Amino acid sequence: MPADELIRHGQHVMTVCNACRYCEQYCPVFPAMEQRLTFATADLTYLANLCHNCGECLYACQYAPPHEFGIDVPRTLAKIRARSYEDYGWPPFLAVAFRRHNLLTGTGLAAGLIALMFAATLVGNGGTLPRPAGDSDFYAVVPHDVMVVLFGGVFLFALTALWIGAVRFWRDLDMEGVATLARDFRALGRALRDALTLRHLHGSGADCTSAEETRTPWRRWFHHCTFYGFLSCFASTSVAAIYHTVFGWQAPYAYTSLPVLLGTAGGAGLLVGLAGLLMERRRRDPALGDPAQDGLDQSFIALLFLAALTGLLLLVLRERAVMSALLIVHLGVVLALFLTLPYGKFVHGIYRTAALVKYARESLRV
Repeated sequence: MPADELIRHGQHVMTVCNACRYCEQYCPVFPAMEQRLTFATADLTYLANLCHNCGECLYACQYAPPHEFGIDVPRTLAKIRARSYEDYGWPPFLAVAFRRHNLLTGTGLAAGLIALMFAATLVGNGGTLPRPAGDSDFYAVVPHDVMVVLFGGVFLFALTALWIGAVRFWRDLDMEGVATLARDFRALGRALRDALTLRHLHGSGADCTSAEETRTPWRRWFHHCTFYGFLSCFASTSVAAIYHTVFGWQAPYAYTSLPVLLGTAGGAGLLVGLAGLLMERRRRDPALGDPAQDGLDQSFIALLFLAALTGLLLLVLRERAVMSALLIVHLGVVLALFLTLPYGKFVHGIYRTAALVKYARESLRV
């Protein structure tokens, strides 16, 4: 759907909802909607990213398809949400990847980077893979300096792209700017609480909606496993970096060390959460989402799942001969994941948290 047509349709949907207000207790979207008489593009972008896609409003709506009004709030906001990812992406010529990013492109990028790293390692070692004996020396396969330069550069680029997109998004949502946000600790606290607990993922009930008469808690719990598993893996990498740069302790670390314990817990959480989310996606009513975004979701799930799986396998098999090849595969997948973070489903967590901050500020002023 062209951008102008999508915005006009979103304005139609929100205008009808604002007149009805039957769903005002389901989630933050409707109270935020009721504070507006008209809906500019920035308003629709805010509401779309505030939506947690719980789906309750679709089944409650008397104007939902096949009614001639065709009110489908979850799907309409999902389309506007995806369009906002591209609009705020940086640099713009790479932001179009949101339209083409699917399972094939994500896994294809990972395969290409793995092949490239294999080739570079073979060339640098006279046509053979290094086979460290017994001590599972990762840096004998890929030197530490190479890892730092390659992954540090890619990570900084991804972080910069994510930061610029988030700032653009916030400026359109809140004309007061970032300066006043830093002083609004109460709103920040409420928004972070809602984001970290996924308070609004299950609508007005205790469980998440997967079909008209089906409510289960699994979607929320699998999201928790994924999110906190990712944070645990990030903490593991951060602690390992401190061990290396501050204390001079080089990897690999003992199985009882903090980096390994955090990484193991995080990897297990990711595997459980991502597998569960993929299973829930297949069970969930297709009417609750936008089929055009299936590839975007699947690519992120696949890359994150492969990163966790290869990381855990590397931990278990790090003293075997297969370690060298497995390390290269793991690094290639992680590199592909980093490169796609600013142009994949990862950004929705950042924009949704920003929308929750704005909602908390509005709510506290009412």
